[in-house]
Amino acid sequence: MGKRVLLIEDEPNIIEALRFILSRDGWHVDTHSDGGTAIRAIEHRQPDVVVLDVMLPNRSGYDIMRDLRAHATLSATPVLMLTARGQDKDRELAQAIGVTEFMTKPFSNETVLSTVRRLGNG
Repeated sequence: MGKRVLLIEDEPNIIEALRFILSRDGWHVDTHSDGGTAIRAIEHRQPDVVVLDVMLPNRSGYDIMRDLRAHATLSATPVLMLTARGQDKDRELAQAIGVTEFMTKPFSNETVLSTVRRLGNG
């Protein structure tokens, strides 16, 4: 496959779990854990898919999404938002700001993998 995914997450256990399942599937996985510099990381790495947490240090995933969708060259980047915040209002906000897919934690490894595959092939 050889596609690139950028995982923007600050929980080490989640980073390692997702890196393992995605790498095993042939994805090149880059990670970033600071919301304040996430857009620069996306610009630099040019991933095929972004997996984005909501609660990050220095900047929320929602703020990052707003900037990403307004970005001249990155606005079409597919984003899977992973969050512990799974209320309807969280899902509605994510959809309103352009998240491609929304998934709550805890998540199934197979569901994350199949979603990233689908987003990477879109």
